[in-house]
Amino acid sequence: MATYKVTVATGDVAEAGTNNSISITLVGSRGESRKTTVSFLFLPGQEKSLSVDCRQDLGPIVLVRLHKWRLFLEDAWFCKDIRVTAPGGTLYRFPCYQWLEGVTTLEVREGSGKKLVDDELQILKEHRRRELAARQEAFRWKTFAKGWPHCLNVGSILELDSNIQFSSVRATDFTGFLILQGASHFLSGFLLRNTSWNSLDEMRTIFSRTQGRDIGECFVCPPPYH
Repeated sequence: MATYKVTVATGDVAEAGTNNSISITLVGSRGESRKTTVSFLFLPGQEKSLSVDCRQDLGPIVLVRLHKWRLFLEDAWFCKDIRVTAPGGTLYRFPCYQWLEGVTTLEVREGSGKKLVDDELQILKEHRRRELAARQEAFRWKTFAKGWPHCLNVGSILELDSNIQFSSVRATDFTGFLILQGASHFLSGFLLRNTSWNSLDEMRTIFSRTQGRDIGECFVCPPPYH
């Protein structure tokens, strides 16, 4: 009998939690565990810990499968990461940072960076092949107009997967930043100005700081590409 300690973390973004059922399967080089229920309720920023008992040692853990299931109402879940501690104490990390929607299963690879030639196990080769096929399906290109760069072949951003869309959380943060900057510029007299600048020093009185950098630093040209 081999017991694995598992910690599943929910992201701390708005509405990241779920009341849908979340289960997990550990996949190792020597076999895989049974599907084990993690919880029926996750709150944003919360971590849930559990033990997964297996009849034998699974070897190095290379994948985890997250299973999301609902009985009635859909409630999307944003998984931050999964950490698995093997019986011998080895810690495996599986960064996820994805939304799971509907009744679905998501495979997450162990977080060590690897090249294609490093995938010796057939299960990893198959996972990489499926992932590439899914990306090719999601990112199809079309010609918007002759001479223009290609663009995504979708009619609206709503057709994109939620993990690809610009999230409402980031949009809200960005809008709030614009409002704050607009108010600051209005109060400093920038938006009411109807004459030309006399010098860069005069501009510095308006843009005294931009994200901790002087305005002069914001106009420095980037180094040329080699």
